[in-house]
Amino acid sequence: MAGLVDSLRETITPEDGLSLVAGRDGQIVGHVMFTRSLLDAPRRLVEVHVFSPLAVLPGYHKRGIGSALVRKGLKAVAQRGVPLVFLEGDPGYYSRFGFTPGGDLGFRKPSLRIPDSAFQAIRLPEYKPWMTGTLVYAEPFWRHDSVGLRDPSA
Repeated sequence: MAGLVDSLRETITPEDGLSLVAGRDGQIVGHVMFTRSLLDAPRRLVEVHVFSPLAVLPGYHKRGIGSALVRKGLKAVAQRGVPLVFLEGDPGYYSRFGFTPGGDLGFRKPSLRIPDSAFQAIRLPEYKPWMTGTLVYAEPFWRHDSVGLRDPSA
């Protein structure tokens, strides 16, 4: 995961992407990233963001740190005019922030290895109804084999 984070960090510019940290007692205890990807919509390519990864040190779980990072990040990317944010994750956790299964919203996942329920999206204020199609992950996700789940028996 550290390799993916380092590669994604290289793609973040002041205008594009977002990396947030949470600190306690001078120590970084949480981190979240939002990175640029594309939605291959019928009308044109749309710049969207992928929310990944989110991490909080184990000793700081269940204290609202992850939730605060997610909320602050979503607010920041919405203010930048990002229309959609996608993620792979637990729908039981991320639904509290407004994420819903991407397939139910007319989006196609970038890999068949992603479980349908884990492929989630949230539409932000700049979203338009014509913005449907296939999510295209940024190259670092593929390079680090961080898309979906691998079948260990294959």
